[in-house]
Amino acid sequence: MIKILLSSIALILMMSGCTQESQNKFSHSIQNWTGTNGVVDVYAGEKLVMRFVKVDKMSTGLGTKDGQKRAYRYSYGYYDENQNYKADKGEKKVYFEVNDFSTYLFYENPRG
Repeated sequence: MIKILLSSIALILMMSGCTQESQNKFSHSIQNWTGTNGVVDVYAGEKLVMRFVKVDKMSTGLGTKDGQKRAYRYSYGYYDENQNYKADKGEKKVYFEVNDFSTYLFYENPRG
């Protein structure tokens, strides 16, 4: 868990020095890597509290009038209530947001 957190911090620091064009290229490579079946895990401390599956990308919120980046990311995905990496019958596609203070991971679904 700590290795993942340190890797995420290093990635964020590295990306903050990139130009917007470089960030866009990197972002597209991440989307291509996760395909359209990404997983977002949301943690409270060390406990996994929510999982979303079939997430194709996450976007950064922008202000309506000023166009400035907001302190959250959002997407659509299926709320994986039983956390089995599948969108089971009855699990609905939902809109979700994670803010800058959230601990979350976005990765390719290991169960395809």
